[in-house]
Amino acid sequence: MEKIKIAIIGYGNIGKAVELATQQTPDIEPVVILTRRSPDDIKPATQGLKVDTLQEAEKYAEQVDVAVLCGGSATDLPVQGPMMAAIFNTVDSYDTHALIPKYYQAVDQAARKAGNTAVISTGWDPGLFSLMRVIEDSVLPVGTHYTFWGPGVSQGHSDAVRRVKGVRDARQYTIPIEQAVEKVRSGSEPGLATRDMHLRDCYVVAEEGADKKQIEAEIKNMPYYFDAYDTRVTFISKEEMEKNHSQMPHGGFVMRGGRTGEGYRHVIEFSLKLESNPAFTASVLLAYARAAHRLNRDGQIGAKTVLDIAPGLLSPRPPEELRRDML
Repeated sequence: MEKIKIAIIGYGNIGKAVELATQQTPDIEPVVILTRRSPDDIKPATQGLKVDTLQEAEKYAEQVDVAVLCGGSATDLPVQGPMMAAIFNTVDSYDTHALIPKYYQAVDQAARKAGNTAVISTGWDPGLFSLMRVIEDSVLPVGTHYTFWGPGVSQGHSDAVRRVKGVRDARQYTIPIEQAVEKVRSGSEPGLATRDMHLRDCYVVAEEGADKKQIEAEIKNMPYYFDAYDTRVTFISKEEMEKNHSQMPHGGFVMRGGRTGEGYRHVIEFSLKLESNPAFTASVLLAYARAAHRLNRDGQIGAKTVLDIAPGLLSPRPPEELRRDML
């Protein structure tokens, strides 16, 4: 079996989950973890797995088939995405929806210049949910689509809160408003504003002496993340965070209500219930890392999204087996 060799860029929640996910993915093998921290501080789960600094990335260009970028979307990926795409084939989970077109252009330019393939914004939203939105919209062109996230921990939003000055740690829970979900399921195609669909609930450990009012104001007014939502900010102790908020479940629904030519009403719903957001995201990243490797091998360079990639390229199974068992 061909082994696809990956570099894990960043070793936070996603990076650790990617490493563990390779243990049940026989055709993908990690060869190095690249980190901004001191390599001596990283203790991989895989015996003998090399750890090096991110500044040394170029020396691994010939050893790595795909780099899996595991940083956050707020500040890490806007820099690391184009930088790594100039060295490796890459896959990432950039999730600031409003800025994806700009990010795509930056990564595409870097990847094309280097002859690499960069799959951006994978995971489950953006990612699998994006794919379902296109399918639902194509099948029911007369209709309305809705996306509900949660209840669960948003990694991207939690990371954005942790970047606020004076914040030591944070978890952000996205909570769908149940009345809105039921209206959609009824097939009535309700008109819902962003604020009508979700509540954002933040639990924050502040640094000693930090201005909590300033922290709360900065969170609630953060563009692309919180300013369009009703947001609660609750300050708690480090001990309470560790006791009550150490797990990372998530999930959600992509739904579309619409009508066919005879006037019949239909509702399409795709849902996920995730016990661990990082673990599931890591598994999606590895599937698209496989696709990135195959696309590059076939000469398809530049930035790609889940909307550009055939599902068969995600699978380790050969096409004839997929046709037999999955079609």
